[in-house]
Amino acid sequence: MTKLFGHRGYSGNYPENTLLAFQKAIEAGADGIELDVQFSKDGKLVVIHDETLDRTTTGKGRVKDYTLDELRKFDASFRFTGQYGFNPIPTLCDVLAYMADKDACTNIELKTGVFEYEGIEEAVANCVRKYNLCDKVIISSFNHYSILRMRKLAPELKCGLLTDCWLIGAGKYVHNLDIPCYHPAFRNLTPEITAEIKQYGLEINTWTVNEEEDFRNLEKLGIDIAIGNYPVFQR
Repeated sequence: MTKLFGHRGYSGNYPENTLLAFQKAIEAGADGIELDVQFSKDGKLVVIHDETLDRTTTGKGRVKDYTLDELRKFDASFRFTGQYGFNPIPTLCDVLAYMADKDACTNIELKTGVFEYEGIEEAVANCVRKYNLCDKVIISSFNHYSILRMRKLAPELKCGLLTDCWLIGAGKYVHNLDIPCYHPAFRNLTPEITAEIKQYGLEINTWTVNEEEDFRNLEKLGIDIAIGNYPVFQR
């Protein structure tokens, strides 16, 4: 059965990458949540998608140019401003503390595609270990070097390679790097491509699946996890 994860939480109806969105995804029955993590100026793990604050918060400029205390002052309510009160940017530890006793998984995307954030892999691994969530976490990134570093630092953590392109021989590529999961955009999953990936025994976790028809088609393909903004499809 294809599992359903909340993309940045229940981001279709609540402010993305906030504790509120993650709580609402779990309350809605999602099998897990997906989030994005970066470093603040003072080396704290903060949960936010963009490298800049402008789109989703009341702040301006780059995330990495502010300390955690400064970032906490910005409202991350995005397009839901005024509907759900003030929603601060959470830390990864805030979210994992909430998830620690939940029967659900957390997909942590390392936002190392623009800024590599030296040392972020070790910091994330340590945070996951702190909350004893090694068996309920998936680490992913578009920066495949970052994932290779994570695999070396924390071989006990499940990892996946993100792509947003039509990668030829994706299954062979991921298998040869000894990574157990592949995370492509869902529209890049034809039956033929899916079969090539599956022949290597890889887990396929795809994004961003917001329509039930698309979710049903992915179920038929045997996709493992569908990540979407509305994690409420009946299964």
